[in-house]
Amino acid sequence: MIIGVISDTHGLLRPEAVAALRGSELILHAGDIGAKSIIPALRKVAPVVAIRGNVDEHESWARKFPATNVAEAASFSFYMLHDVKKLDLNPGAAGFAAVIFGHSHKPEFSFKDGVLFFNPGSAGPRRFRLPVSVGKITVRDGKLEPEIVMLG
Repeated sequence: MIIGVISDTHGLLRPEAVAALRGSELILHAGDIGAKSIIPALRKVAPVVAIRGNVDEHESWARKFPATNVAEAASFSFYMLHDVKKLDLNPGAAGFAAVIFGHSHKPEFSFKDGVLFFNPGSAGPRRFRLPVSVGKITVRDGKLEPEIVMLG
């Protein structure tokens, strides 16, 4: 199973991001959606679980998206929040296999105490000199295999 991970689109869904997410069976959007057209466009690729980010806070269309969410896929639980600095639980103790986040625009992943912390970076407008990217998590042999996919 392939899970696509995207964040910080800020109203821009690049064709390269859509192409990179093709083949995903689920897409997780970690906030700062930026425009109401983004999630319906992603749903043409795969089912989407999304949260709102700080950019979305005052948008009426974004109120339907929670600030945090839990996604289930291939018997794994994924905890989603936009800013990992606001994490207020122990994900491993709570039974989560991964924490999916965005906000910093910096793509990164690491395993801490057996939990994957995954930020796909920003797929929207380029910020400073940071790359434009999305992520993929492949579930294989009962393990999560994270990957950052650089765009353009």
